[in-house]
Amino acid sequence: MFLIAVALAPIITLLIYFNYRDKYEKEPRQLLSKVFIFGILTVIPVYFTETALTNYWHAKYSFPDMAVHTAAYDSFVVAALTEEFFKILVFFIFIWNNKNFNEKFDGIIYAVFISMGFASAENILYVLGSGFGTGIIRAFTAVPAHAIFAVTSGYFLALAKFKPSGKALYLFSALAIPVLIHGLYDFILLAKNDILLLLFVPYLIFILIAALKGMKKHSDNSRFRK
Repeated sequence: MFLIAVALAPIITLLIYFNYRDKYEKEPRQLLSKVFIFGILTVIPVYFTETALTNYWHAKYSFPDMAVHTAAYDSFVVAALTEEFFKILVFFIFIWNNKNFNEKFDGIIYAVFISMGFASAENILYVLGSGFGTGIIRAFTAVPAHAIFAVTSGYFLALAKFKPSGKALYLFSALAIPVLIHGLYDFILLAKNDILLLLFVPYLIFILIAALKGMKKHSDNSRFRK
């Protein structure tokens, strides 16, 4: 139970923070809980999809001189594309046409709750498998990173919803940009390159600042702000 609490503590902290940032019209708790639970359930299709993609690549290209290529494939395709795709799929099934998705900041809130559902299941598995130290490290890296990816996705999903003239581009960006920043995050860690590892913390800070700016922009433009 202790390790599960360690795994869930950063998730709960971030959910409280994002709910606090939704200043002008709170979302229904029942709906937030629903998408959070379905975010958890995305680990099932993600697991099978990632396993299939990994087996395909490693069966054909698992050679020492392909190490960097394999790291890139595992980062951008296996992890980033698969995970971000299923998160957005949950968003479209439960949120896109929901009447409560009625302002831009809602896109961020719902995307974050979905992503934190996935992150909670993933974090529990990692912490139970690797222990307390892993839980502490992931509390300051992987968990907030998943939130940042979700903010990026939700930011563009909201633009696609409320700025129809650019819908196609915004929908593409809602998947492509989170995949890019997620994939680069993983690649820095998987490539086993000392120079890239030195860039890890600055990169995390950079994407965090960008996410906070996006949140502020949608919050400041809320249609419910008096």
